[in-house]
Amino acid sequence: METKDLEHRKDVSKLVRAFYAKVRIDVVLGPIFNGIITDWEAHLELLTDFWDTQLFLKRKYYGNPIKVHNEVDEKLNHTTTPEHFGLWLNLWFQTIDELFVGDNAFIAKNRARQISSMLYMQMFQNRSK
Repeated sequence: METKDLEHRKDVSKLVRAFYAKVRIDVVLGPIFNGIITDWEAHLELLTDFWDTQLFLKRKYYGNPIKVHNEVDEKLNHTTTPEHFGLWLNLWFQTIDELFVGDNAFIAKNRARQISSMLYMQMFQNRSK
């Protein structure tokens, strides 16, 4: 398969959809995501907005990922671990590498690494409140 850089929202949507197709069938992550997300189409659009905002600085996402991830951790009785985030990152990197190359693909990996670290740290801090 020929790869190119992430250039447009259409590319972001392709990435998000391919990535979450893997997440949904992952032995560890699948049950978590499938148990929480009730409307996958809406979730995929929301995450496309999020990554479109992250990569192209077009303000389309207005949610609060810290709050959402803290709520998820609470629903999971605070059992979310760094390993969950590591699995998520590995699938994200794998999907990017399969579909895209270039500067924006690199940025998508770096942002995901930074965001996942920040979200886990916020989640951990939230547990002690």
